[in-house]
Amino acid sequence: MVLPCAGEVSDDYDRSSELKAFDESKAGVKGLVDSGVSIVPRIFIQPPDKLGTGNARFKFPVIDLQGVDSEPVRRKEIVEAVGKASETWGFFTVVNHGIPESMLEEMMDGARRFHEQDTEVKKKFYTRDLTREVIYNSNFDLYASKAANWRDTLYCLLAPHPLDPQQVPATCRDILMEYKEEIMRLGHKLFELMSEALGLNPNHLKDMDCGEGLLVLCHYYPACPEPELTMGTTKHSDNNFLSILLQDQIGGLQVLHQDQWVDVPPMPGAVVINIGDLMQLITNDRFKSVQHRVLANRRGPRVSAACFFSTSHLPSSKIYEPIKELLSEENPPKYRGTTVRDYVVYYRSKGLGGTSALTHFKL
Repeated sequence: MVLPCAGEVSDDYDRSSELKAFDESKAGVKGLVDSGVSIVPRIFIQPPDKLGTGNARFKFPVIDLQGVDSEPVRRKEIVEAVGKASETWGFFTVVNHGIPESMLEEMMDGARRFHEQDTEVKKKFYTRDLTREVIYNSNFDLYASKAANWRDTLYCLLAPHPLDPQQVPATCRDILMEYKEEIMRLGHKLFELMSEALGLNPNHLKDMDCGEGLLVLCHYYPACPEPELTMGTTKHSDNNFLSILLQDQIGGLQVLHQDQWVDVPPMPGAVVINIGDLMQLITNDRFKSVQHRVLANRRGPRVSAACFFSTSHLPSSKIYEPIKELLSEENPPKYRGTTVRDYVVYYRSKGLGGTSALTHFKL
């Protein structure tokens, strides 16, 4: 597969056919890199971002969960910290979360093993059929976005219905099944803390089924020859209730805070938490789902595992709207109700980049 690159200007640039050729190769961005590309193909070139970086001005929040279940005074401090970070940053790192560091390392290794195995083996999982429970492809919004991202992804739908382990690629099967249990436990603990931070019963968000569904995305960002021309992931917010991200030590994740891009520094043994769009909707803008992005990098590959709490794959008619206990005459509802699936369908049709999908659901 040969795709026109940044320096090759042509009047007959046929973007759609080049996207199709890339997609039908089923080799992803890693396939391009393995083929020896030294300049970025045009389908990946992004418009420049005019916002600056603010790393010197801001300190990214880190929350220590030690004592959350055994020390009432400490729990109160943690609840306050979670609430403040969710309201102001929409992102925070957690340490002492209970997931063994050896398991985190094996999860990273499992994701890497999948993406670095023989392309012919990976091709069996390559699809754009979003009804599948296991999907490998490059750029879910390949045909909707203005520019492709320098990233390949393995998606596994792990809950609410148990996934048959035999459907999961052998390279990461065992660790995904183990990791799922730990992530569900941590996710439910975070929903408790967030419920308390909102002044609600600790089980409120869990009883709304915010923690029922779990989707794991194993991202692979190959080294990029011209990282200034493209992105690992375009700026976006997440279309779920909550995300738990495990990232390696290469870095590149940035959060938009007060109109400045701020690095999320990798920390060994830590995971990164972020509020999703649906959480912002049901908290009526109390908790913020913020834009974030991943820079392309000459170093690589960068590997991450993002766990999304969402039931977008379920044909549920359950309506999510701002929580009544959080509303008042001074704080009326700002969003109309929606099913998770309807929200996600709109989000996917819009593609990454641009304005938040939440705008479409504002009253």
